[in-house]
Amino acid sequence: MKGLVIKSTGSWYHVQLEDGTALDCRIKGKFRIKGIKTTNPIAVGDQVSVEIDEQSEARTGLIYELAERKNYIIRKSINLSKQTQIIASNIDQALLVVTLSKPRTSFGFIDRFLVTAEAYHIPVVLLFNKIDQYDDEDLAFLEEVIELYEKIGYPCRKISALKLIGIAELKNQIAGQTSLLSGHSGVGKSTLINQIIPSAIIRTSTISAASEKGIHTTTFAEMHPLETGGYIIDTPGIRELGVVDIPNEELAHYFPEMKKVMSRCKFHNCKHLNEPNCAVKEAYEKGIIAIPRYESYLSIMANEDNRR
Repeated sequence: MKGLVIKSTGSWYHVQLEDGTALDCRIKGKFRIKGIKTTNPIAVGDQVSVEIDEQSEARTGLIYELAERKNYIIRKSINLSKQTQIIASNIDQALLVVTLSKPRTSFGFIDRFLVTAEAYHIPVVLLFNKIDQYDDEDLAFLEEVIELYEKIGYPCRKISALKLIGIAELKNQIAGQTSLLSGHSGVGKSTLINQIIPSAIIRTSTISAASEKGIHTTTFAEMHPLETGGYIIDTPGIRELGVVDIPNEELAHYFPEMKKVMSRCKFHNCKHLNEPNCAVKEAYEKGIIAIPRYESYLSIMANEDNRR
């Protein structure tokens, strides 16, 4: 039997079978994927082959084969650098929910997510949520941030999940697509899904007044079917995000604005730090490459914390 992994809960996987029924499954024996070292060999979005577990008293299954993935996206902890986790696979687009405050989403976090998505060939849309809570100064800054990212080529949307601002347009964009929803805890992912799919009824929480950070309400990744076809993948909130398996000498390839000019660097192995006749540094000094983006590049190179 073939099916789609729609939820992962540690060692168990909820698989939707081709006949529309669902089956809780475990992995059969030792299951490792060549070339990928992660804490979870199977992820939400995976297409798998399963068989009924004859040893189990309840009706459960065993996953014995994984179909080839179209793509996948991985996260790595900054502090536990050896631990990586596949967030989801077979994704059409990623939606990164961003807030300017309560909690603040840093440029470093946004850019690490964008670099990771570029590396795995996944288009990203930035969703700037909670715009109903911003004053004129906040909105002016938001326009500057949106201009920065749209100039590079990343689509941006201003939304309020709570007040339904921009939600109808977003529903049209995700129709028929498998969309990964990601962001810090507290940025409004669960509220957003509840507005898009009322039947999902996902638990939400308020922001901690002391830390201005969200509380994790989603523990495991889960796919929710859309009425218009396709799925939205809800993921646990991410506090910090490391970049996986990108050598420093290749990092600039995943910054589109750097990739455009780096062929003009004097040295083919230029790291765009202090080398002479560096086209990237020249573009940065002329304001063609934005200051926060170049700072993110340096921060990723140094493997620094991305929450600043």
